[in-house]
Amino acid sequence: MNRARPIRVLLCLAALAVARAEIIDRIAVSVGSRVITETDLDLEIRITALQNGVKPDFSPQNKRQTAERMVDQLLVRNELEAARYPLPSPADIDAALKEEKERFPNDAAYRRALAEYGVSEEDLKARLLLQLTLVRFIDVRFRPGVQISDEEIRTYFNEHVRAAAAQAHPDRTPSLDDYREGIERTLIGQAANQQVETWLKEARRRTRVQYHDEVFQ
Repeated sequence: MNRARPIRVLLCLAALAVARAEIIDRIAVSVGSRVITETDLDLEIRITALQNGVKPDFSPQNKRQTAERMVDQLLVRNELEAARYPLPSPADIDAALKEEKERFPNDAAYRRALAEYGVSEEDLKARLLLQLTLVRFIDVRFRPGVQISDEEIRTYFNEHVRAAAAQAHPDRTPSLDDYREGIERTLIGQAANQQVETWLKEARRRTRVQYHDEVFQ
């Protein structure tokens, strides 16, 4: 009996299986020593659509935009791991999941939506963990250093709040003090976001990021 032929057949089948795996889960983006696969990208699109209540958009443009966002997330993850930032607690994640479920009329509708979008509850919880972690990262890393002056608050009130407040409440004159706290939160958020953008640009400059164009066709 010729044993060589069955072995060759098995090797060919193994090679075919590997080739199929590569086709199914190709690398979409290389970020330093890490990768974002096509499957990761597909799931990110479906989860985002689920949370926004829209149809998943697998167009090349949206794939690229989603990949850009995932690169930023991965760069933040690298920083979190290096600096050992505290992660959200299971209770925080459960609260966020409860809030997601409350968007649906009942549990059956929620489960049906998960199935329709091809998303498991564990997938959704992982996304919520990431979102909470990113918010915490910004709060801990960037917000504390933001200082907002009275002049900045006054300027924002005059340019963005006074007219709208007067139109909404024509019976009284808008007062800066009534809106000071909200304006300060807004300005701190804007300044923190600007710092995040600057940090991400620098992190991208230090990291080799390669997009595999064939995935974005």
